[in-house]
Amino acid sequence: MKQESSTKTDKPTKREAEVLHFVREYRRENGYSPSMVEIAEHFKISVPTVHQHIYSLRNKNLLLVDKGKKRSIVTPQDYKSQLVDIPLLGIISAGGPIEAIRDEEMIGVPRSMLPTPSQHYALKVSGVSMIEEGIMDGDIVIVHDQQTVDDGEKAVAYMPDRNEVTLKKIYREKNRIKLVPANKTMSPFYETNVQIQGKVVGVLRKEI
Repeated sequence: MKQESSTKTDKPTKREAEVLHFVREYRRENGYSPSMVEIAEHFKISVPTVHQHIYSLRNKNLLLVDKGKKRSIVTPQDYKSQLVDIPLLGIISAGGPIEAIRDEEMIGVPRSMLPTPSQHYALKVSGVSMIEEGIMDGDIVIVHDQQTVDDGEKAVAYMPDRNEVTLKKIYREKNRIKLVPANKTMSPFYETNVQIQGKVVGVLRKEI
């Protein structure tokens, strides 16, 4: 979910303030957001009119809306309360191995993605070799800290002989490991000494 970059501080109209209050109270009582239809029924107005109010409140930075999900109308305060901080450890290559950058900071991740936040960390992706898995250059991958993955899973792989870390799909072949990009224009490569440092369990779009 992305908050509008606008710095508008316009006050809501009387009706917008009523809609905002209704959304807050509905979430407090039910644990989830009202639908557009429920807002319309409550105020006895049309759904298109509700959309106009929500759009205006969003532009005033009083509501956030995830267009790809139902019941996703929340206040900025509610959205922040749904986040949990995990360390962003640096940049990992998805287009060719690079040395890991460990410049730690914290990043907010939806709590629903992380049942055990303490066992996760994040890395910013550099490169395009994982685009067919929906991982784009500049995205942030959420990684579960673990030492093994199944064949075909996306992993953070450390190669001690190179002192490098990369993001690839992992396959075991006898005495070597096959590291496979998810980009048909790129070729897999092999290493005999690979240490798994985590499994990719989620992706955050780079605009978040």
